[in-house]
Amino acid sequence: MKIRLTEYDDKWIQKYEEEVNLLEMIFGEEIITFEHFGSTSVPEMKAKPVIDMMCIVKDINKIDSFNEKMNSLGYDVAGEWGLPGRRLFRKGGENRSHHIHFYQFDNPQIHRHLIFRDYLRSHPDEVELYTNLKVELAERFDDTSFYSQAKKPFVKEMENRALQWHSNKNQ
Repeated sequence: MKIRLTEYDDKWIQKYEEEVNLLEMIFGEEIITFEHFGSTSVPEMKAKPVIDMMCIVKDINKIDSFNEKMNSLGYDVAGEWGLPGRRLFRKGGENRSHHIHFYQFDNPQIHRHLIFRDYLRSHPDEVELYTNLKVELAERFDDTSFYSQAKKPFVKEMENRALQWHSNKNQ
C-alpha cells in the first residue's frame, strides 16, 4: 500500500469519535473503553491519515463472534496480525481510514501504546524528530511495509525513552 503522509488534521478527533459511536452500537456491553492512539492522536504530527483506535474489552475471545458484522461494515478482519491477544480490523481497503485494535483489559500492549502516545503529546521535540524521520522514509519507500520496517528501530528507541519517562514520572 502506498504511503500517504499528511499534516495533522483536527478532523481526526471527530472521525475517531464517530467510529466510537458506531462501534458502541455493535459491541455494546463487551466494551470497557476506547482510546485514540497512534500518530493521528498526536497534535502537529504528520501521519498516514488512518485513525488508530484501541478498544479495550472484557473478553477478547468474544470479539471473534463479531467478524461477520464488522466485515459487512467494510472492515477487513485481520485477527491477531502478529500480536497475540489482539484483534485487528481495518477499514477502507487501499485507502484505509481506520485501524481498530481490540485488547482484553489485562493485555500489556495497552499500556505500551498509551505511554508512547502520552510521551509524544508531552514532548514536541520528539514529535518533530519522529515526523522528520517519517517524511524522509516516505520519500525513500513507496510501500508501507518497507516504510514501517525502516522506522522500527527508531520507534523502539523512542518507546524505551517513553517507558523511562513514564517510570520517572510515577516515582
